[in-house]
Amino acid sequence: MQELRQAEKRNDPGSLVPFRMPVMVEDIMKLLCSISEERKMKAAIKHSGKGALVAGAVAFVGGLVGGPPGIALGGTVGGLLGAWMTSGQFKPIPQIIMELPPIEQQKLFNEAYAIIGNLHWTDVVQLTALVMGNDALQQQLASVVVNYVTQRLQAEVQYGD
Repeated sequence: MQELRQAEKRNDPGSLVPFRMPVMVEDIMKLLCSISEERKMKAAIKHSGKGALVAGAVAFVGGLVGGPPGIALGGTVGGLLGAWMTSGQFKPIPQIIMELPPIEQQKLFNEAYAIIGNLHWTDVVQLTALVMGNDALQQQLASVVVNYVTQRLQAEVQYGD
């Protein structure tokens, strides 16, 4: 530490160890929320198990009541009912990001930080301004979010209203 102070006094930038402000996971999560909000990203967690359970249960009841034709009719009705129950359950991605458990936020943070780790910022407002002013960075970070949501959360992503 004393060497660093002496280097500062000598005004010798070559001998200074670069100072890196501690990065907050929360700042990166807010940035990713801003990008997701800007692009109006929503995700639907796939509940295919629930739909399959409903389809199977209705087919079973149809079989009990109507025999083989009841199974066919119950399977059709149950399949349609299961599909209807699991469709349209979209949630805003910013909400999903903020509701992630800390360990999952850390994983998402690590992926995003690999892209923006060389930027220098003092707070989340400055970081957001830096990224929102750069289309390439926005696209890379949006891709991180989409990949995370589709691969880790097994969700479908939708853009717009």
